[in-house]
Amino acid sequence: MSEGKGSIIGAIIWMFAISLLLFWLPVIGPLVAGIVGGKKSGGIGNALLAVFLPGIVFGVLLFFVATSLTGLPIIGAIAGAGGLILAMAHIGPLIIGAIIGGILA
Repeated sequence: MSEGKGSIIGAIIWMFAISLLLFWLPVIGPLVAGIVGGKKSGGIGNALLAVFLPGIVFGVLLFFVATSLTGLPIIGAIAGAGGLILAMAHIGPLIIGAIIGGILA
């Protein structure tokens, strides 16, 4: 965290909440979430950290949950890998928005 200007945890929460609310806007939703979260984080470095931590954790959790819910681990791993790719595709506009928001902070 930088000198009390922002909060990484607050940025993660804002990015997650806005991403959930604007899921129906494929590129604009994550971009807006990234801008708001980037401003909340207080800087570009914190904004990038706030983007990658939840994205990676979500992708890995989705991979393991899909694997554990199916009777065939191979099929679950393939489904989980597909979810991981979708989570990583969501990070693109989110990171651009986070950089813009970090600059504006």
